[in-house]
Amino acid sequence: MNQYEVITLNEFILESQSQFPQAEGDLSHLLHHVGTAAKIVNREVNKAGLVDILGEIGTCNVQGEDQKKLDIFANDHFINSLHSCGEVCAIASEENESFILFDDDMARNGKYVFLMDPLDGSSNIDVNVSIGTIFSIYKRKTKQGEKATMEDFLQPGTEQVAAGYILYGSSTMLVYTTGQGINGFTLDPSIGEFCLSHKKIKSPEDGIIYSINEGNYLKFPAGVKQYIKYCQEKDVDTQRPYSSRYIGSLVSDVHRNLLKGGIFMYPITESAPKGKLRLLYECNPIAFIIEQAGGKATDGHKRTMEIKPSSLHQRTPFYCGSTNMVNKVEEFIRVFG
Repeated sequence: MNQYEVITLNEFILESQSQFPQAEGDLSHLLHHVGTAAKIVNREVNKAGLVDILGEIGTCNVQGEDQKKLDIFANDHFINSLHSCGEVCAIASEENESFILFDDDMARNGKYVFLMDPLDGSSNIDVNVSIGTIFSIYKRKTKQGEKATMEDFLQPGTEQVAAGYILYGSSTMLVYTTGQGINGFTLDPSIGEFCLSHKKIKSPEDGIIYSINEGNYLKFPAGVKQYIKYCQEKDVDTQRPYSSRYIGSLVSDVHRNLLKGGIFMYPITESAPKGKLRLLYECNPIAFIIEQAGGKATDGHKRTMEIKPSSLHQRTPFYCGSTNMVNKVEEFIRVFG
């Protein structure tokens, strides 16, 4: 690609599909609809301060968290957009207690189920900090033409056929993988298209950034506390002390560390003994992306994508980023607990 050549998301999807003669175009069609939905949500995010869309809607989601008006908009819009594409038979969202079944004839023949956190980091909406959408796509286990069941959703992350995130920040980016590496697309508002801006992203094996909510330090396991002390110690050979960078929006923190090298950590705490992040909506898709970039994602002991889920809203501790940094925190957890 020369400096004057612009490749849009849709062109890239079609070009990638052409490399696999057996591909039927259904996943490409689905990813096209994800990109379209992302542009509409981006429009609302960018004008949120100008209209009555900011703030809480007055209800709580299944996690017991206050739902923001923009959360509901993003959730509803992605559901409607993916229903209309005809490739998805059911959707599971962090905002809904159970999965949403599409029971019309077209949707029942859809090959895929779609899982999402429609607006990650929504507690930052009111203060204009970057937020995002995280999504994951699996082939259904039930037969086409039948109603989708919970079996279709409770698959390990190793079964994902695609995953990605959309970052609504100073610029809007869509990063995704279908298991052939990851690529990033930046939205050009002048033409209303996502354009290829980050080709075949590779994450550094090492980094100098650690991302964790240190306000919870006293509640962390001993191994994590020791690792944080390690990060803060001076050592010229390993470029320590590392920089502490924590935005509080998973997509934003992961995106920065993905490009620059670093580690994101969300361990268990006394108040969240099973972890806080959701395995299906957040950890599995991010783990797929991180691994495709050459990084690593675990629960501190086991590869995240090999965890067999038992419920839609299952939580897990999560460590992801540059491989050597994740290996090091795992070492501290093994030794100190």
